[in-house]
Amino acid sequence: MKYVHYGDIHTNIADEIDKNNNLPFINEIYKEYDELKLDDVIVADASEDYKGIADAAVIISNLPYTIIAGLHTIALRPTSLIKGYFLYHIFKTENFKRFGYKIGTGLKVFGISYNNLAKYKVYYPQEIEEQEKIIGILSNLTNSINLHERKCEELALIKKALLQELFPKKDEIKPEVRYKNFSDAWEQRRLGEGTIKIGDGLHGTPKYSTNGDVQFINGNNLINGKVVVTSETKKVTSSEQSKDDKELNQNTILMSINGTIGSLAWYRNENLMLGKSVAYIEVSKFDKKFVYTYLQTDKVKYYFMNSLTGTTIKNLGLKAIRETPLLIPNIEEQQKIGSFFQHLDSLIALHQRKLEKLKQLKKFLLQNMFI
Repeated sequence: MKYVHYGDIHTNIADEIDKNNNLPFINEIYKEYDELKLDDVIVADASEDYKGIADAAVIISNLPYTIIAGLHTIALRPTSLIKGYFLYHIFKTENFKRFGYKIGTGLKVFGISYNNLAKYKVYYPQEIEEQEKIIGILSNLTNSINLHERKCEELALIKKALLQELFPKKDEIKPEVRYKNFSDAWEQRRLGEGTIKIGDGLHGTPKYSTNGDVQFINGNNLINGKVVVTSETKKVTSSEQSKDDKELNQNTILMSINGTIGSLAWYRNENLMLGKSVAYIEVSKFDKKFVYTYLQTDKVKYYFMNSLTGTTIKNLGLKAIRETPLLIPNIEEQQKIGSFFQHLDSLIALHQRKLEKLKQLKKFLLQNMFI
């Protein structure tokens, strides 16, 4: 017997449930619960935030075992007028989510009762065939999203493994895997030895300007190798920029050093002013792609975590960054390793962009295929 808990729905362990689901088996016998069947919908009636109110799952295939709806769930068995899989998609729409926000109750844990859930007015095509066509479109899109998610996860695991193999492990002076014709031991150096300068941004608050054309960024703007500007990112005028802000260049790596530690981004000629939670590293004597990759290794991350200062909010100091211990091969091997990981990062980014576009398409269809 398997058991659908509301937490399983919120974490997507229970979503579109088929025989390959990861729900746990249980040993207890719950005679008071009805067995769920194909096309039944299970709704979470409790959530720790409003976004999760009435999250839903649906049984999409016949299962070779008994499955029941458990703690803090509402089980729905649609009539012959509407497919449960269609109803499941209705529960994913923004219209329904807004309904949930309005009717949800509670302070720390938000809930929705069956009686309140039943108040939602559902619109659906009278022809089952039309419902099935809509289900088919969205199901195919979901399968494509799942495929790209798995691909992104696989590439991330491959990258993690290669970071361990192409860089020396603790107490080693050579990596496990080498490019052909490279066999020399790597040399112990400090990050500061291969850079022109390492610094950070403004320790204070600049004068913001809605008419400014300079983005004032902090560590949370560094995402997946890029500077990501959002609607919440403040702007300043060029007069607020420091000399160092204006001298950022193609050899500059940006890194978060306050709160979130070690997020990286390349500087790509954006018009920026750095806040105190961003460090800039201008690479000179080492290969910049190699350094960018090295900063992502477990060995360097461990060094950073053991170099933090502060109590409530942790901070990585500039001295610690300059003294980051590195093992460095000759420049040719650096270039090969750096270029390889840049290509791998580009491949990961490509799949992430495809994944994001598919998610945006699904969101658009949910908004426009339902009333």
